[in-house]
Amino acid sequence: MFEDPESIIRYYEQRAPEYEQIYYRDIPQKQKELAVLSEDLKQLSRDKTVLDLACGTGYWTVRISRTASYILASDISGEMIDEAKKKSYRCPVDFVRADLYHLPVAAGSFDLITLGFWFSHEPLQNYDVFCGMLKPLLSENGKIWMIDNNPPAEGPDLQSVGTDKYGNNYKQRFLNSGKEFAILKNYFSENQLRDIFGKYYQIERLTNDECYWSIVLSAH
Repeated sequence: MFEDPESIIRYYEQRAPEYEQIYYRDIPQKQKELAVLSEDLKQLSRDKTVLDLACGTGYWTVRISRTASYILASDISGEMIDEAKKKSYRCPVDFVRADLYHLPVAAGSFDLITLGFWFSHEPLQNYDVFCGMLKPLLSENGKIWMIDNNPPAEGPDLQSVGTDKYGNNYKQRFLNSGKEFAILKNYFSENQLRDIFGKYYQIERLTNDECYWSIVLSAH
């Protein structure tokens, strides 16, 4: 049940048309944090060549485009990319359908790599490979920006439906249709994030708020 790597792909393919509902929920603290994070990303992207990994429906791609010089946006889901292509962008944006480990890009091509709400889905046993494959894609003085969820304080979203043999946590998710999925979803303390990324990168900034955490990494 908990070791089907394709299940999360199927989930996001089917969730694409409704995915952005998560960003517009009437939860003041989430809206406040998202506004701050959007401004932070706008400043970080200024005049940069950006690789937007797991771009999804383009929510963060739009915000990056306000100041970036160019974006290559990648996602494994064609349905997600179709949604992203419906948006308007303020800089040139190319889209490519590819998974994180088979990107059609040259080494040293990007000033900034962004990854929104994916790391919590990355299996624990893949961290060495995951962190190792990002670094060569960065230009000199390049940076990595990530954002992801902190665990909810209460409610049904807090419930785990189990763990696999590696210790990955799984959560129950429902589409608007009622269709149910069990997807890999790990949560981290601030110390865990520092331990994970500190082995591979310099942590320039780690923000751990109530709803979301974000991190800025550099190779030097």
